Amino acid sequence: MATNKLSTESYKGVRDFYPEDMFIQKHIFERMRKAVEKFGYVEYGASVLEPAELYRAKSGEEIVNEQTYTFTDRGDREVTLRPEMTPTVARMVAAKRRELVFPLRWYSIPNLFRYEKPQRGRTREHWQLNVDLFGVDNIQADVEILAVAHEIMLSFGAKAGDFEIRINSRKMLEEQATKYNLTPEKAKELRLIIDKKGKMPHEEFQQKIKAIAGDNFELSQVASNDVEKVISLLKKNNIENIVFDPSIVRGFDYYTGIVFEVYDTNPENRRALFGGGRYDDLASLFDGDKIPAVGFGAGDVTIRDFLETHGLLPTYKPSAQLYIAIQDETCRESAEMLAATLRRNGTDVVLDISQKKLGDQIKIADRQKIPFVTAVGAEEVKSGAYRIKNLADGIEKILKATEISDSLKTLL
Repeated sequence: MATNKLSTESYKGVRDFYPEDMFIQKHIFERMRKAVEKFGYVEYGASVLEPAELYRAKSGEEIVNEQTYTFTDRGDREVTLRPEMTPTVARMVAAKRRELVFPLRWYSIPNLFRYEKPQRGRTREHWQLNVDLFGVDNIQADVEILAVAHEIMLSFGAKAGDFEIRINSRKMLEEQATKYNLTPEKAKELRLIIDKKGKMPHEEFQQKIKAIAGDNFELSQVASNDVEKVISLLKKNNIENIVFDPSIVRGFDYYTGIVFEVYDTNPENRRALFGGGRYDDLASLFDGDKIPAVGFGAGDVTIRDFLETHGLLPTYKPSAQLYIAIQDETCRESAEMLAATLRRNGTDVVLDISQKKLGDQIKIADRQKIPFVTAVGAEEVKSGAYRIKNLADGIEKILKATEISDSLKTLL
């Protein structure tokens, strides 16, 4: 009886991570962790499920209604797969604000979900480094967060000329909205149009701006005092690739002060990589009291595109350093003992279980990119010495079992 075969395609807009992809993902996460921990940030985590009202309250209705995976669970509760992490961390901090010691320096690398049109730099599921500093309302917190963002880019091997930090202030935009007598609804429309400035022709942008704010409205070309101070302090710390950009507003409703985006300057990938800003009011949604906060989110998709564009992707290496082939099945027990000894000494080892011919075993090691191979046979069992072959250049060394681990450490 014929049956329909299941498709091998993944769900649209998400990615499968084969070992080579996972190697790059691990590299990205490791560099992110190393960079933020230099500044004393500590890692936290949370569930991917949140009440939908959390995002309606501050991320915006558009996010919940059009861009989230929201459903009603069996308890008749409306639940959302988190599209971002900031509301979650604000909830967590508000829940234990009397137990926590401020300033808080927290980070996480959560899995996030948004129902969007898949395209370069944007998928329906991704991972994102979130870095947040709670409990400080002065400009030093903004400076530190921007310094962390800069350090992350350097940790990937980027040079200052490879990227640019563009900064603005939401306060300045709100002052402009007040100056032109815009209602809160019109002010929000204005922010959304400015946020999309780079995605439309200049004439279309001007038309939409004037339709909302009037013919006389112009974006301020002069940085506010807080923006100027941040830029000045960062430049004193040798961070020169930071500029004022009045079109940086960020899409979420909860930003209250400094906002910024990190841009790739390469013509082949000229786009925003990640961004963030200050959000002092978000925690007040939970218990009425504000907790000053500033932070950013850096997604893995745009970071990988940046690394690829700039030739900074790492070369794949498997975890195993040595492949132990077996010449004769009567020697398997000795090979197993050798593998166990090497693992105790800190060497990652693959022991052949294919029972294929020796030549085929070596081909397996080579195709899996395991750098060294040794073959265990009667002679090796008798002598206790093993021929370690470098598959890249064919050079061999004969070593005792006790010498192998230290020798490989110097060769890798």
